[in-house]
Amino acid sequence: MSAASCLLTEDQFLCSICLDVFTDPVAIPCGHNFCKTCITEHWNINVPCQCPNCKEVFNTRPELRVNTFISEMAAQFRQSAQQKASSSSSEQHVAKPGEVPCDVCTGTKLKALKSCLVCLASYCETHLEPHLTASRLKRHQLIDPVENLEGRMCTKHDKLLELFCKTDQTCVCMLCTVSDHKTHDVVPLKEEYEEKKAELEKTEAETQQLIHKRRLKIQEIKRSVELSKEDADREIAGGVQVFTALKESVERSQAELIDTIREKQIKTEKQAKGFIQELEQEISELKKRSSELEQLSRSEDHLQLLQSLPSLNGAPPTMDWTEVSVCPPSYEGTVVRAVAQLEVTLSKQMRKLFEAELKRVQQYAVAVTLNPDTAHPELILSDDGKQVKHGDVKKNLPDNPERFDTCVNVLAKQSFSSGRFYYEVQVKGKPKWTLGVARQSINRKGQITLNPQNGYWMICLRNDNEYNACTDPSVRLSLKSQPETVGVFVDYEEGLVSFYDIDATALICSLTGCCFTEKLYPYFGPCIKAGGKNSAPLIISAVNHTE
Repeated sequence: MSAASCLLTEDQFLCSICLDVFTDPVAIPCGHNFCKTCITEHWNINVPCQCPNCKEVFNTRPELRVNTFISEMAAQFRQSAQQKASSSSSEQHVAKPGEVPCDVCTGTKLKALKSCLVCLASYCETHLEPHLTASRLKRHQLIDPVENLEGRMCTKHDKLLELFCKTDQTCVCMLCTVSDHKTHDVVPLKEEYEEKKAELEKTEAETQQLIHKRRLKIQEIKRSVELSKEDADREIAGGVQVFTALKESVERSQAELIDTIREKQIKTEKQAKGFIQELEQEISELKKRSSELEQLSRSEDHLQLLQSLPSLNGAPPTMDWTEVSVCPPSYEGTVVRAVAQLEVTLSKQMRKLFEAELKRVQQYAVAVTLNPDTAHPELILSDDGKQVKHGDVKKNLPDNPERFDTCVNVLAKQSFSSGRFYYEVQVKGKPKWTLGVARQSINRKGQITLNPQNGYWMICLRNDNEYNACTDPSVRLSLKSQPETVGVFVDYEEGLVSFYDIDATALICSLTGCCFTEKLYPYFGPCIKAGGKNSAPLIISAVNHTE
């Protein structure tokens, strides 16, 4: 019998209802075989009695008797399958927590390899074999193992959820399409799956792009921090070097001052010591003569006194000390001269510092040209947009919102809303001018008050030598020389506007703590012509980088 069973295929021992090896197999009149329990339950539910395979209808319910031959063959096949499963179970994995177990395994549950959407069961390698070999089971849809296969069935019609209702955005079965979802837009589940999968893949790609951009931003920020640290370390090293040199210079000047004063004092003490020594010598000689005179004056021998007088030494030579004195040295001006010399040294050091600073800010030089749409009608602009001066005639120009109509000012075409920028303007020969930056929303009509509260960060020259920072109130600036070229540097994020005297390599002033929230435009105010005294133009000059 075992030899004969080897000639039979495995699907011949499977019940087409339970899809498992026959248990108490019975044959019905049409010749098909089923488990006795399976066909009994099937006919209990479905009336009239009908063969599940060929659909033949029986008017009278057939009497069921167990086919002992097929039963023995099925028992042998089941035993063979169990032995095979037993021998291969060591090669398969027992289902661990979180893994889908085989629904057919008894005792130890093996890990399922696939789940069947038709059978609504999951199978290990051994119990999956019929689905891979039996012709009618090959048509079943297998997927990667999943739990809760019952959730794939329609709770209302107990049918497989194989369609998708786009109207209600829910999965439905075939019977749902003729009832609750009859007029809805329904598509096969696979079609919606492909569409949603494509959307997910697109979203995933976009998400990955966002991740990539943010990683690049992280690298950019980290690089900025590295550059900031390098700048900070370099600035600290430079600052320490400068202050060390200044400290050494101050200490050296202090030591020289002390040495000068002490040298004068030592000279005075030496002179006084010489005078004292001479005076003490004269006192000693005078004391000796006084003693001789006193001794002789005490003698009562007339003859001896008269005879001894000629033998007395003459008076010792002495100096006339009436006009002799020790004058304390004069220290007036000693400290002042030392500080003045130190100031010269500090000025040289400051010039070096400003040269280094100017060299750094010049790295942010930008091209700037004048915007004729903002210029007051009396201003004359050069064709290249680099020069502006006040003219005698008021041109007939459109009074657009950007144009200054009362103050003779003009803005640049370029605007800046982040980072740092620098430009230079020649002011040579002008007794009056105004320079700086202005925010986009400034008032350009009527009289204008230049201060940060109104959106202007400026310095100006009035009456040839009166320089002011246009703050509220304005601050008078003290300059050693009149600038011929002014450099303007802005650090947007730092809130800083600095003005430099390029020719003197010096800082004119810095406006700090500025609050920038809009675009900034370079601002140029050549002021009125004043009868020709102020006819020279403001010239946006090329930046010659400091060597």
